Amino acid sequence: MVHALAAARPPANDQIAPLPAAAFPLGVEAIAFKQRFYPDVPLADWNDWRWQLRNRIKSLPALERVFVLSGDEREAVARAGSLPLGITPYYAGLMGLDDPQEPLRRTHIPVMNEYTVAPGESDDPLGEDPDMVAPGLVHRYPDRALFLVTSFCSTYCRYCNRSRIVGSSDRTFAVKEWEQALAYLRAHTEVRDVLLSGGDPLTIADDKLEWLLGELRAIKHIEFLRIGTKVPVVLPQRITPQLASMLRKFHPLWMSIHINHPRELTAESTEALVRLADAGIPLGSQTVLMKGINDDIAIIKPLMHGLLKNRVKPYYLFQMDPITGSSHFRTPVSKGLEIIDALRGHTSGYAVPVFAIDAPGGGGKVALVPERIAGRDGDYLILHNFEGAEYRYYDPAGTVGTVQKHA
Repeated sequence: MVHALAAARPPANDQIAPLPAAAFPLGVEAIAFKQRFYPDVPLADWNDWRWQLRNRIKSLPALERVFVLSGDEREAVARAGSLPLGITPYYAGLMGLDDPQEPLRRTHIPVMNEYTVAPGESDDPLGEDPDMVAPGLVHRYPDRALFLVTSFCSTYCRYCNRSRIVGSSDRTFAVKEWEQALAYLRAHTEVRDVLLSGGDPLTIADDKLEWLLGELRAIKHIEFLRIGTKVPVVLPQRITPQLASMLRKFHPLWMSIHINHPRELTAESTEALVRLADAGIPLGSQTVLMKGINDDIAIIKPLMHGLLKNRVKPYYLFQMDPITGSSHFRTPVSKGLEIIDALRGHTSGYAVPVFAIDAPGGGGKVALVPERIAGRDGDYLILHNFEGAEYRYYDPAGTVGTVQKHA
């Protein structure tokens, strides 16, 4: 559904017009799932994000009411590890109810492999805690800060690199802690870019989120605000016209959408992305590469195309972080390079994300690209294009591609 506002010129920031109210769409998956498991729930409740949160699937009996569980899944849920179970009814309706190998189900229902610790894994693989300068505030890069504003998510991904924090009653971030982080940001004028993450910032109520964004926007040296979220995919009902209208007040505001599979692009998530894009929010995507989930060009390419059609720029394709208990999801790095190679030159440049490893221990993001430089022949650089054909580029002063001879 496209709002009439999309065809009009956005009003100036001091003349914010509310987005028009619109009935929220219901995809074919949701219709079938609701009729089967929630037939007496009024449509208004089903489309209320607060109802979706209150009725998340969080226990073994609730799972068994909906899913035919494997013995492995049942044992893992009963064991109850540190990362809780939580799936919105909407998102559960996208999963294979009878198929433990269905991709979305595999990423959200625990299996016993979660309790296997592989070499190189840790509870804080990116080394965020040592760089936490105030509650929830990680200052690693010179001009950027990561602000973990909540530990709550509407759904809990089994590969989450912050499973030490999310869903934990011991790591909540309240307003008094926000104020400590804000005080640090006010004092550190080198910070010009703040990313709000968590948990999921869009699970915060409108008034509290508006207050926080207002405090950040009032800090003169902060030029750029970002929000990282999976809500438009797992809880699209949260993207109300009121929320979109409120977010418009804080431009430049960008948003990174966590999405892993084309099945997540539904009528509902499309409507959520339309509302955000129509509010003038530039959207980018973050996709985690996972074995047996999306490690195939036949899955990644349609996902990237679907994102572009919804005005989301494919941004990052991430190598799986070595979080404890995630080895069953991890692919070799060569698989990511292979996928990028199958995208570059074979589809729109806009559809090619950056393949990156977030270097363990706090090294930051390292972009990886397929090797296209074959070497050097005197003043010429030897290149291979996407088809493998060889080309010579005149580069007399260059050193790239030079073979270093060692004694």
